[in-house]
Amino acid sequence: MLFPGLPGVSTAVGLFALIWLIVYLQSRGQPVVFDPGGKHGEFGKRLLPMYLDITKYVLGLAAGSIVLLVGSLNFNQSGARSLKSFASPLFLVAMSIIYGVLFMILLTVNYEYHLHHPNNPHSYTRFQYTRNQSLGFGALVCFCISYMWLIAAATR
Repeated sequence: MLFPGLPGVSTAVGLFALIWLIVYLQSRGQPVVFDPGGKHGEFGKRLLPMYLDITKYVLGLAAGSIVLLVGSLNFNQSGARSLKSFASPLFLVAMSIIYGVLFMILLTVNYEYHLHHPNNPHSYTRFQYTRNQSLGFGALVCFCISYMWLIAAATR
């Protein structure tokens, strides 16, 4: 193994690819629209703040988990536990943070472009839609699996 966290990074990349494939296959043949009900600007009023708030909440929990776990293990004087056993789940938590930040940035940039080009039918493409969905759900799934993995690693 190249480094202790490789299974966590591999899991995160594999989950992202799997989620992207699922979203891509489910969205085939359906039009990609930003605004619900065809009302221009409606997504930004109702849904964008909600998506960003949920993502910020998950990112806060993930970052707090990393800080708490690494900090508590550094104060462990007995040396009974090393960070190596937690490397993979910590990398998975870190990848959930990366996916979440990318989700927030790209969703906002894509929506801003859509707002400024309302008559362009290609202002929000299927690729952008599936990428944004995959980043958002990837962040959430990586976060949930990393917590289960952390619990398993901590109870060994």
